[in-house]
Amino acid sequence: MVSNYTAVIVKSNGWYAGFIKELPGAHSQGKTKKEVLENLKEAVKMVIESNYRHSLEGYEKVSEVKISVNI
Repeated sequence: MVSNYTAVIVKSNGWYAGFIKELPGAHSQGKTKKEVLENLKEAVKMVIESNYRHSLEGYEKVSEVKISVNI
């Protein structure tokens, strides 16, 4: 599955930092923009997997359905 996100990148004191606009908690830093973008891809995966695991704790999953949302 491929999803698209908006990466916001800033620069300060020679370092780059970035976050994913649509996904709170997905952020990273690096020495280059390319490094930040690669790190952000991994951060997105980690945040989504973590949110999924934690959201099911203590519950019985009843169904799982794909939805589309245009913002």
